[in-house]
Amino acid sequence: MNRGDTGHLRTMNHIILLLVCVPPVVLCYKTGLVTQSCGDMQPRHSVSPQTTAAPFTITTDRSSYGPGGEIKVHLQAQGSTPFTGFLLQAREVGAQSPVGSFTLTPTGAQFLTCSQKPNSAVSHTNASPKTSIQVTWRSDASRDGKPIQFRNSSICMIMIRESFPFILQVTISSADCGVTKVCISKPSSCDPAVSADCYFMSAMMLSPNDSAIHYEMTGPSDGYVSFGFSDDQEMGNDDIYICGTGGDGQVWLQHAFSRGKNAPDILTLGSVSDLTTSVQDKVISCSFISRNTISTQRTTSINSNYYLLFAYGSTSNGQIQIHKDTFISANKIDINTPSTAKEAKLPEILKAHGALMLIAWMTTGSLGMIVARYLKGMAKGHKLFGKDVWFLVHVAVMSVTVAATIIAFILAFSFAKEWSGGAHPVLGCLVMILSLLQPIVALLRCGPQHSLRFLFNWSHALNAVAIKALAVAAIFTGLNLIDSSTNQWLMKVMGGLIGWEALFYIFLEGHWKCKGSLDASLMALFSMGNLAFLVALLVGIGKA
Repeated sequence: MNRGDTGHLRTMNHIILLLVCVPPVVLCYKTGLVTQSCGDMQPRHSVSPQTTAAPFTITTDRSSYGPGGEIKVHLQAQGSTPFTGFLLQAREVGAQSPVGSFTLTPTGAQFLTCSQKPNSAVSHTNASPKTSIQVTWRSDASRDGKPIQFRNSSICMIMIRESFPFILQVTISSADCGVTKVCISKPSSCDPAVSADCYFMSAMMLSPNDSAIHYEMTGPSDGYVSFGFSDDQEMGNDDIYICGTGGDGQVWLQHAFSRGKNAPDILTLGSVSDLTTSVQDKVISCSFISRNTISTQRTTSINSNYYLLFAYGSTSNGQIQIHKDTFISANKIDINTPSTAKEAKLPEILKAHGALMLIAWMTTGSLGMIVARYLKGMAKGHKLFGKDVWFLVHVAVMSVTVAATIIAFILAFSFAKEWSGGAHPVLGCLVMILSLLQPIVALLRCGPQHSLRFLFNWSHALNAVAIKALAVAAIFTGLNLIDSSTNQWLMKVMGGLIGWEALFYIFLEGHWKCKGSLDASLMALFSMGNLAFLVALLVGIGKA
């Protein structure tokens, strides 16, 4: 065979190879006029449907709707694999006919009439590769808000991949918690379908013979919500899922492995399907089915018991930042057994920290400031051990205040062993520094008759006010971290205590200006009111 014959043979082989590869593409519906698929949503290709996880996601901008309401639907390719065709409908869950209509379509998309309903479906208009399509669906004016599902059929995708229906859960609810699914929430027993301030996660085993688990998570956040499985009650070596949103408003799901103090390692999404996401009024929600095996690298088993973790925080350029808050189940949970997990109680060492700070700066600290301000003139000349009585009382209660602050500071940092908690530790450190500075400066003060004594008096008083203000802010931020009640009861009681002290200070100042003296009955009234609020807060911390 000569060289020319060899060239012809190679050309013929290329033609044969091209003919073998082309038919699946030729059978694609590049015009998108696929009304024959309206009923069963099945692509009419001569290839077998894909049975693994879909290479794209369908997300919505909201999780509920009313009559005539609109929902933006986003079809997004996963990874680097684009799609060329699609067919999208909205149906009631379990029904076979489309409902509502599509009102806006982007370039490269068109309306279709399915089941004799105009604009009840959307499809492509050409075979160009696509990575993102966003359309707007409008509910019928007479609809009563029944649950719907957005169904998609891939008419022709690069790599000849087919799709599955994606159910849009109108709401994530605490219904059936402990009956068919495992749930954990904060505040405890809150319902995300009722309250927008509910952080919630659930897991439901779909079949005893299948490893598929239906997960839900939702909560208010400016970046992400996440849940994970852990062998202990500390972050690190945890299998987690992250539901987040970026600046474009789109919601994404990530599978990751937590390293504790460092950013988590992002894993491949794996065997995840039926993904639905939404974000509305900063409430981020994800619902999906996963067949991934739970692995903490120390234990790997779908049947093992794990602590349930929940965390949320902000994102930056699509990357999650350190969490703003987190909570964990009190006990290990078997996700195969429906139950309602209880949030872990606040460690006793942190309860002691909070109690000491409350006693220091809402009781003894307040009393010391009142004594220095109003009893100095009244008790002047009354001495004990050669010192003015008011001065001895002031030194005694403020010494207790500083000592309690130091102990509380040591307890908190010996437990945490790290810098976390947002503004709270920063405020706590400032209170600690200024509290130590106050007695040191007092010991170095000049004599009462010194010409610069006024500088000490003013600096001492202003530093005391600054410590008080920072301590109040630290207590508020600390209570906010532990107050899991639905109505933020601890925060409200603390607000009542601040209001009580502020009003009484104003009253005492007016009474002092008018009469130049202070009745013992007023001090008793202030002390009783202060004590009542303090007891309420201490009881609340004890139950946190």
